[in-house]
Amino acid sequence: MEYRRLGKAGIQLSTLSFGSWVTFHKQLDLENVVKCMSTAYEAGVNFFDNAEVYAKGEAERLMGEAIKQLGWRRSSYVISTKLFWGLNDGPNQKDTLNRKYLLEAIEGSLKRLQLEHVDLLYCHRPDPNTPIEETVWAMHDIVSKGYAHYWGTSEWSATQIEEAFVIAERLNLRAPSMEQPQYNMLHRDRLEQEYAPLFKKRQIGTTTWSPLASGILSGKYNQGIAAGTRLSLPGFEWLKDSVYSEANLEIAKKIATVAGDLQSTSAQLAIAWCAANKNVSSVILGATTLDQLKENLGASDTLKKLTPAVLSELDRILSSPGRK
Repeated sequence: MEYRRLGKAGIQLSTLSFGSWVTFHKQLDLENVVKCMSTAYEAGVNFFDNAEVYAKGEAERLMGEAIKQLGWRRSSYVISTKLFWGLNDGPNQKDTLNRKYLLEAIEGSLKRLQLEHVDLLYCHRPDPNTPIEETVWAMHDIVSKGYAHYWGTSEWSATQIEEAFVIAERLNLRAPSMEQPQYNMLHRDRLEQEYAPLFKKRQIGTTTWSPLASGILSGKYNQGIAAGTRLSLPGFEWLKDSVYSEANLEIAKKIATVAGDLQSTSAQLAIAWCAANKNVSSVILGATTLDQLKENLGASDTLKKLTPAVLSELDRILSSPGRK
């Protein structure tokens, strides 16, 4: 397993990491969470991603209980969580990054995770109703209290991230260290274009999500949407609408041909492609079964096969007109 620094921060993350979105609680029970986390750890994964909102707090509880059972040395792994959506309705309890919410929410996350601190803490989305200065102050104080080691953002615009840096510099506060954007073969522009000035000027790290575009790039939807798959789950119709199209399925079929030539699977190729971008600190994997996780971890070997010629061929495929 390769390890990369998180931007200019000193901490190192495994190039491939393991996340809990959708799968923990909805598709994986505690027994299988333990098996998957153990398998990832043994393969060299040291970064495990979570969020307060995943399964309404249950994903954090499952991960916390799994870590307790596994008995890992705390210094040997990196845990993240994310705050914004909240778990309760009402003012100051959801869809916010105000000071009251953030300082209370991190305590709830730590209790569910059974940890004294998380290593990485993200503002899960931007909050147009709270001044960024208030959010920067709150995240600075959370780090100062020892509840988190680094803070960052997820799906913020480059302009919003730069504003956070300017405020932190002006007030001598801790600036964000990382961003967690979606990044895959079908969703490239934000990381590759919008964030380009940030990588050059601020050297932020990135922990990217959805490398398989919710499974489209693995080829498993080429014959339709099977029961039990992510795009079939109730409440995730918005996800299906965002990625499921004939144009994207056609790209998936072409990627499968390239993967076959490399003696890799489509999933391994799609994940390795993300990791080939040196502005990516870690690619977050998801899995509903242990076999799927083992396959995805094989992307480490595929990464070594991505020559300039292969990457050029993939770019040609991804430039196909009409994709969603």
